Parts: sequence; structure tokens; C-alpha cells
Amino acid sequence: MLNAVIVGAGHRALGYAKYAELHPDRLRVVGVADLFPERRQAVARLYSLPPEHCFESLDAMLAHGRIADVAINGTMDHQHVATTIPLLETGYDVLLEKPFAVNAGELRKLAEGVHKTGHKVMICHVLRYAPFYREIKARIAAGAVGEIIDIQTAEHVSYHHFSACYVRGKWGRQDACNGATSLLAKCSHDLDLIAWLKSGIRPVSVDSMGSLRYFTRKNAPEHSGTHCLLDCPLVDTCDFSVKRLHLDHPVRWAAYIWPELAYLPERNTPEQRRAALCDPAHPYSRCVWKCDNDQPDRQSVMIEFEDGSLATHSMIADTARPMRRIHVIGTEGEIEGVFDDNRFVVRHRDLRPGHEYGEEVVDTGDLGDTTGAYGDHGGGDLRLVEDFVNYSEGKPASLSCTALTDSLTGHLLVFAADEARLRKRRIDFTEFCKGITAIR
Repeated sequence: MLNAVIVGAGHRALGYAKYAELHPDRLRVVGVADLFPERRQAVARLYSLPPEHCFESLDAMLAHGRIADVAINGTMDHQHVATTIPLLETGYDVLLEKPFAVNAGELRKLAEGVHKTGHKVMICHVLRYAPFYREIKARIAAGAVGEIIDIQTAEHVSYHHFSACYVRGKWGRQDACNGATSLLAKCSHDLDLIAWLKSGIRPVSVDSMGSLRYFTRKNAPEHSGTHCLLDCPLVDTCDFSVKRLHLDHPVRWAAYIWPELAYLPERNTPEQRRAALCDPAHPYSRCVWKCDNDQPDRQSVMIEFEDGSLATHSMIADTARPMRRIHVIGTEGEIEGVFDDNRFVVRHRDLRPGHEYGEEVVDTGDLGDTTGAYGDHGGGDLRLVEDFVNYSEGKPASLSCTALTDSLTGHLLVFAADEARLRKRRIDFTEFCKGITAIR
């Protein structure tokens, strides 16, 4: 059994820690470090932690030396590297939330830290562990489509998700995230999947286009106010009214909108939630069209690999239905499916008279919340933690393993794509990665 500490007790870290509740014979939470006392108290109650193992900072925890085997790092994106390096140096293996770095310099620093200390870092690219993608990977590895010619993926980000996280929310401005973009925060999963499906075949060039188009002041409805509940006459009719999006759907993205109430159930009432959103200083009180956001709300990425194959990924915000799509075309067949349906089709040529192609429908049969609003990611979250426990114990890694050295390419593709978008030119990926990918 492994002992674990939680560093940054937000809803993602607590979601991973649920594995300890389901499998107490394999993982036990023995400590927590978090700035907010209500979070520390909630974790202490849940896991019966003594006061001396509840710390208000990582520094305070590390001052006591190594008190566990592994750490679940759920801090904010720009804190990931700065918190993981001292954990590694203290002797912890680390389960690290994505994105694991916000730029190529941080990525290099983390890779060097892993190489220097010899300790393990696994990245929370949970979609590799979802049965949908795991089965697609297994089919490709078994030769179901032959050699891959083209991969097409897309993520449709729903109107309530994008506005909650990347307009009003804490990822709305790149400078507030130390330069992290919406592509990094939202689609590092998808570019990681593309790199994973290509099984180590190197990208050689990356191009990208995109910008902030929809969530701008020029698209604000006539007569709209600046704060939904305070001065807007459209509060009951606007599709992005905070009343209609969140007060009428209080569970939707609640951990982001009311983090101060999430750990205080006695205060988490309709009256308290409304009062919070009536405060003009609350970021979610603002008109969605009149925020200070600067994140692209649609972006397309094009990748060429050294074997001549291509891949494209598109992120599109403000869709009615959230979904992830994938279409893999190979020399011998193709795979096409929608993650949110937990179903894909394997298609092959059929040259018999009267036929054109044959199909096999594969139902992965693992229904769940695939957007992550309530955790799970189509069954991937806890499967990832199980693999992390195995990996830390020295057992063989699974096909989905997200060890840092297996996760560099996806993040580097994001960084190269954003540079291509800003510079409006194709990026030589080999040149872009010089001095980074050699650290393995």
C-alpha cells in the first residue's frame, strides 16, 4: 500500500484521491497542503488526518520531510513545475495534473528534475485511460487500420463550459495563467492523444490558426449591462446570463464558480450562491461579452509527421452539445467515433459485388461524465490513478502510461501550435524542440 499527500485540494485532486476511498488496501491519504483552511478541514474530515499533517503550504509540509510515498499535485497550472520539483527532491513520486507546464522552458525544467532525481512523474492525461480511446489505441496497435495516413480530431466546447472557464473564469486571461492558452488548458488531452496514437513517430512541422472571435464587446446584445444580476435587463433572456447558466443549474461548474462554498455545505444555499454573484467583484457576476478575456475561442492545428502522415485538431467553443470526435484513416481501414457516445466504428473496404465497405460497431459501454464537469472523464480518472499506483510500485506500465517522458510531445505540439498561430507561419517542430526532447 502507498501513502499519499494531496497538494492543492481542488476538485481535480480530490477526484483522483477518491481511489483511496475505493481501494484503501492500495492507497491511503495521510496529509494535505492547501492555502484554504476550509479545504484542509474537509480533507482532514474525509481521511481522518491528524492536525500535524494538515499544512497551509507546500513549504510547511516539506519542512517535516517526506511523510508519504507519493503526492497528488492539483495546484494551479502555473504552479505545477514550481511545486513538483521540490516534491521530487524530497523523494516523492508525483501524480501531476495537466497541463504539467505552461511553456517549453518549464517543460524542460521538469524533465531535468525527473532525470536528476530519478523519481517518477505521471501526467493526468486521463483520456488515454478512458475505454473509448484505450480500445481505439489497441485496435490500431493490432493493425486494424494498417499504417495511419491521417488523424482528424475535434473538441466542441459547450457554451456553458467555455464561458465558465475561459471567459469569466480563472483561465480567461493568458497573463493570469502565466501565458497558458485555451489550447493548452483545454486540448492538451487531444494533442497528447494524437501523439500517443502515432506511437513515437515524430512530428516534423506544425501550423495553426485561431483567435478570439465570439466573446467580445462588439457581440454584446443591445441594452446589455455590465453585471448580470445588478444592471442587465436581459438577465432572464440572455443565453449567457449567470442566472440562467448557473443559478438555475447550481451544480454546473460549481467548484469554479463558488469555490468558497464547495467545502461549506451549511453555507451552500441558493441565497448564498445568489449573494456571491451579486457582488460586482465576483468574476462570474460579469457580462460574458464585457470581460477582460483574451483566450482564443476557436483554433485549428495541423501536424505533419516524419512518415508523411497528417493530423488535424479543431477546438470550437460555444457549441450546443459538448463532444470529442475522432477519425483515424489508415492504409487498410478507418476508425471513426464520438467519445461522448462511447462508441466507434471500424470500417474496411468490401470489394464483393454489391458492397462498398463493412463496419464493426464497438460499444465501449462505460457511460459517465465525459466533459469532466463532475469528474470521471469517461471512466479514465480512477483507471489513471490505479496505473499510477502500479507504476510507483515498480510494476509494468500499461499501454496508456502517461509517464512524463511519454507525455512531452503532446505539450510541445501545443506550444508549437500557439507559436505558429501568433507568428502566422508554420513551425519546424524538430528545430522548435532542440535541447528539450533529448532529456529522456
